[in-house]
Amino acid sequence: MANVTVIGAQWGDEGKGKIVDWLASRADVVVRFQGGHNAGHTLVVDGVTYKLSLLPSGIVSGTPSMIGNGVVLDPWALKAEVEKIETQGVSITDDNLAVADNCPLILPIHRDLDGLREAAAGSGKIGTTGRGIGPAYEDKVGRRAIRVCDLAHLDHLDPQLDRLCAHHDALRAGFGQPPVDREALLADLREIAPFVLRFAQPLWKRLKKVRKAGARILFEGAQGVLLDIDHGTYPFVTSSNTVSGTAAAGSGLGPNSTGFVLGIVKAYTTRVGSGPFPTELSDEVGQRLGERGHEFGTVTGRQRRCGWFDAVLVRQSCAISGVTGIALTKVDVLDGLEKVKICTGYRLNGRILDYFPSHAADQAAVVPIYEEMDGWHESTVGARSWADLPANAIKYIQRVQELIETPVALVSTSPEREDTILVRDPFMD
Repeated sequence: MANVTVIGAQWGDEGKGKIVDWLASRADVVVRFQGGHNAGHTLVVDGVTYKLSLLPSGIVSGTPSMIGNGVVLDPWALKAEVEKIETQGVSITDDNLAVADNCPLILPIHRDLDGLREAAAGSGKIGTTGRGIGPAYEDKVGRRAIRVCDLAHLDHLDPQLDRLCAHHDALRAGFGQPPVDREALLADLREIAPFVLRFAQPLWKRLKKVRKAGARILFEGAQGVLLDIDHGTYPFVTSSNTVSGTAAAGSGLGPNSTGFVLGIVKAYTTRVGSGPFPTELSDEVGQRLGERGHEFGTVTGRQRRCGWFDAVLVRQSCAISGVTGIALTKVDVLDGLEKVKICTGYRLNGRILDYFPSHAADQAAVVPIYEEMDGWHESTVGARSWADLPANAIKYIQRVQELIETPVALVSTSPEREDTILVRDPFMD
């Protein structure tokens, strides 16, 4: 039995929530390994919609779920999400939810700084969610973060607060803001500490025990490879590594534990916020994709930009992240189109490229080269086998896997958990 690591292979919003939920019902443990509550996963189970940001998607299926040390944790957002999900009938206890005790915290001052920077950036805005993710990761790397384990030692927090406030007070002064209110921050932490500490534990130790027992572990990533801090469309990226290799460092298990890497890929391309997007459509086809795909951000509510499938980008993501197989989602959104297009390369200053360049100016200047295929009029909604799919839809899927040089393992044909075609079982690989 293999463990499985799930990542997004585009700019996020590929449908990871539904796929992780589907896999979680067959896993023993689900571990979220990076990002924060800037990520949004939507699950539809038996007609009920669940919107998650911090909680691993396995929580809805009852699978023990863990938040790894690679995540930056907003404790107040966690509490609000737990309370909301519990109103939908999902019981959350320290038996089915665990939080790494070395997980860094997102504090109110991180949200403040995020908003102040973006407001002052002018044309340099990068489209942050404003939730403090970036500043929290900065403090982690700067060795001034407050972590979950510190919540049990708040009476001894002065040295860390000195380092933290020395940094933030200088930044806040530059924006014309008062210094950090240390007493108010401590009071907020004292109030939230009991809630968080009930879930806190040395996660690496529990995962070691789970793995030794032969359990199936599902590692859940957030965002997508094209938003990776190193490999994404910099600077329009998130503040963490979103590639599959992060599953090891962000959970406390070694790289030999991450198993089958499943890349989630939408049958077309979307992006939220600013940044290059070679295949973006501003015509009626782009509008149709957005409407049929309900393309609005789970966290921000912002409308997603839509375009044709970009095989160059996905091929690059699969190579960088060592993807074993993909889960192709939202094929049904393409139903009814006379023609469908796939980007197979780019033109840049008279040259033809088979990769996406690193420099932002080149990324903005590339012109997509398209291959056109016949669409299909039959519905793919709810298909659960190849026999249920139109011939042209199968041709499209086959061409996608040829161009990205990665086989299809799953095909999703609706938001419902069971509307999934299993081609290759990641847990049995």
